Amino acid sequence: MSFQALLLTRDGDFRCAITELDEAALPERAVTIDVEYSTVNYKDALAVLDRGRIVREWPMVPGIDLAGVVSASTDESWSPGDRVVVNGWELGESRWGGLAEKAAVDPGWPTRLPEGVSTHDAAAIGTAGYTAMLCVQALENHGLVPGDGPVVVTGAAGGVGSVAIALLAHAGHEVVASTGRVETEGEYLRGLGASEVIHREELSREAKPLEGARWAGAVDTVGSTTLATVLAQTVPHGCVAACGLAGGADLPTTVMPFILRGVVLAGVNSVYETPAVRDAAWARLATDLDEKLLAAMTDATVGLGSVTGVATRVLSGQVRGRVVVDVRR
Repeated sequence: MSFQALLLTRDGDFRCAITELDEAALPERAVTIDVEYSTVNYKDALAVLDRGRIVREWPMVPGIDLAGVVSASTDESWSPGDRVVVNGWELGESRWGGLAEKAAVDPGWPTRLPEGVSTHDAAAIGTAGYTAMLCVQALENHGLVPGDGPVVVTGAAGGVGSVAIALLAHAGHEVVASTGRVETEGEYLRGLGASEVIHREELSREAKPLEGARWAGAVDTVGSTTLATVLAQTVPHGCVAACGLAGGADLPTTVMPFILRGVVLAGVNSVYETPAVRDAAWARLATDLDEKLLAAMTDATVGLGSVTGVATRVLSGQVRGRVVVDVRR
């Protein structure tokens, strides 16, 4: 049985093309999934445009997210008809990912979708939304509660930032959104629940070792000087959840925020989390993320043939929120 896939090859020259594959070409793994939806994340955009050395095995089906229905399983954990989402696990990097009509995965990778979450919405949430939920939980686990003070979200108009704003606002926090697109995205971010929108230039600069205490908590998707400034402005015993490096992998800070204010920097790694952590995060997403807000932060739903064009827009900062890919189109 054949299926369509976006296939990346490097036989001398790099090539990205929709290709018809036989199901026998799938990796030998216990669970086979009929994929319905995937997404175009920042990492996917780098992969399909051959930038950033994302792909480590060739040929490769990109797509770090997939949502669909189990079609076959040799593991008793899963049965045909189970609705699942898969995020991370090096999909699209060293393991075939979700931009295809079929996927084969290990039994520990899928997460069973909560009732009421469609496969389309699961893809719209994707790794970005799941990561945002992990960030919110990291802040809560540190003790952050509504009323402690403003929580800043950097890279606010992106996928992680958009979902984080919605989740934090739902929980009752005062949310400040930081973006480079204040004029065009301000109304959108306030619609998600931000009480204030600031320009990223306020944070993406060289910081002093300590600055005026401002943030009770933060979700940072940017890294580099932005994260350093956020740390320098975090209140005593505040917590910053860091999950991204869109602005760079460096961190030009000092120990001052940590030893003089007791600030906690909580790193969030969504790729290898345990099934129990994933189940808990997705259960919260099912109850805490408003469907209308999710629709508002979903930029578009496209077919496989539009992925490279979307990838170009993603890397140039022209995509707001999430882009879902219907792999059957």
